[in-house]
Amino acid sequence: MTSLNHYFKKYEKQIILKEIGFSGQKKIKNAKVLIVGIGGLGCPLLIYLANIGIRNIGIIDHDKIELTNLNRQILFSEKDIGKSKVLQAYKRIKQIDKKVNIKIFKKKLENKNIKTIFKKFDIICDGTDNFNTRLLINDYSKLMKKILISGAINKFDGHLFKFDFRSKSPCFRCFMPKIPINNNNCSEDGVSSPIAGIIGSLQANEVLKTILNLKSDLSGKMLIFNSLENSMRRLKILRNPGCTNKC
Repeated sequence: MTSLNHYFKKYEKQIILKEIGFSGQKKIKNAKVLIVGIGGLGCPLLIYLANIGIRNIGIIDHDKIELTNLNRQILFSEKDIGKSKVLQAYKRIKQIDKKVNIKIFKKKLENKNIKTIFKKFDIICDGTDNFNTRLLINDYSKLMKKILISGAINKFDGHLFKFDFRSKSPCFRCFMPKIPINNNNCSEDGVSSPIAGIIGSLQANEVLKTILNLKSDLSGKMLIFNSLENSMRRLKILRNPGCTNKC
């Protein structure tokens, strides 16, 4: 069996979906996706992106694995404590599919390197947990006309955003122009393990829909999921004339 035939055989259960087919699987195979942050969101997101057949994935994170990460960062185990997140994630994903081309960026995302990193990818996935980095990702995704799929979790709640900057779109600054005074993250407020998996999986699903150019009612909107009530709602984000990104 040739390597190409092996690839399509592996994914035949999703290829039989009329929304995918062989042509859709080729699009999936050739997509170029960057994940910023290999934490509670980035771990399930990376697993699913590899498992649907994406062969070009970038991962960036400068952190090392800590014991307190393990309840929600499902790529890692206690033997990984103290090791680089991106290096261990690379090893785990290669066990899933050794043919996945994973580009590792073992560094902090900053103004001085973000353009060089972003230009290699079409879809940017934000799995970070602080507003400074979130706004940086938003601003450069807008500037470079990328598609941004952003997730956030806190306590039992999750949020999912999608911005398609290839055309006119609101951005994260339209919704939140300044960093809030109460800028807490899951390290301070706490977070349940399942909500990380839910939102990370929803990000992966939105990536899949984007690659296949399937209709998405999430573009320019925020999805809010309350895991205690199992409730979900969408809010439309309006373009703010005063946005510093001139949306």
